[in-house]
Amino acid sequence: MKVLVTGGAGYIGSTLVPLLLARGHAVTVFDTLDPGIAPLLACFRDRRFMLIRADIRDERAVRDAAADVDAIVHLAAISGAPACDRDPELATEVNDRGTYIVARAAGRRPIVYASTGSCYGTVPGGRCDEMTQPRPASRYGTTKLAGEQHVLSMPGGIVLRFATAYGVSPRMRVDLLVNHFVRVLLARGEIALFEPHARRTFIHVADAARALLFSLENAVRMAGKVFNAGSDEQNRTKGEVLGIIQARIPGSVVRVDPTGADPDRRDYEVSHGRIREEGFQTTVSLEEGVDELVRALRWWQEAPR
Repeated sequence: MKVLVTGGAGYIGSTLVPLLLARGHAVTVFDTLDPGIAPLLACFRDRRFMLIRADIRDERAVRDAAADVDAIVHLAAISGAPACDRDPELATEVNDRGTYIVARAAGRRPIVYASTGSCYGTVPGGRCDEMTQPRPASRYGTTKLAGEQHVLSMPGGIVLRFATAYGVSPRMRVDLLVNHFVRVLLARGEIALFEPHARRTFIHVADAARALLFSLENAVRMAGKVFNAGSDEQNRTKGEVLGIIQARIPGSVVRVDPTGADPDRRDYEVSHGRIREEGFQTTVSLEEGVDELVRALRWWQEAPR
């Protein structure tokens, strides 16, 4: 296939694009390149790779980029509650209006949308599946849910509500929960933790990329549906996650902060049975991902970038 990947230079995109190329697909990345070009440099040796520097709010640029592709993976977003709160207008323009533009450009072709479990907000009963009514508590969740509706209005729309991603990527992020915990404990030897008993669900960035690829290659069967993308085995409390990390960083200390709160109000387990029934399963455990992060971030923090 010819695949257009919006936001392809980002954390998940820079992991997905080499995977798509390795599977024989031609890839055009559409990105503002705010993260820079470094995450994609290795892709230029493949002549099936193209790069367009543009913004998804530019309707003509999106339409032109999508003109001759077979499918779209839509990753471009203002990601996370803090980033959306810093610039609410931009968050709405990109996550809502920008997704509308990309979805319309897809037409009847497959479009796989990277959404988020933050759409659920507070979950009565403490466990959710795709039939649970979303009640987003943050601007991030609200704008991503609006994006879902645009994508699902198209015949080929597929929505993946991702668990919280973690792990090493060519475009590294250290603000994500697990990555942040590892970075802080390595740098300072201690961390303040709020809501230690809050339950979250996680997915390694490589498995997130695999889920997107899987959805593309099974788009006819999966079209029109929402899927929680992750693993039931990675439903963990924040305290459990820090316990895994502490075991790999001897002497590190965790202090409980009674004042902090999650803006998305996440404290629940997530069922991933629907995507598992389609044939997708994750391959990287949380423990393996933490091992990788500890090895990498020791150097990442010390080396010049």
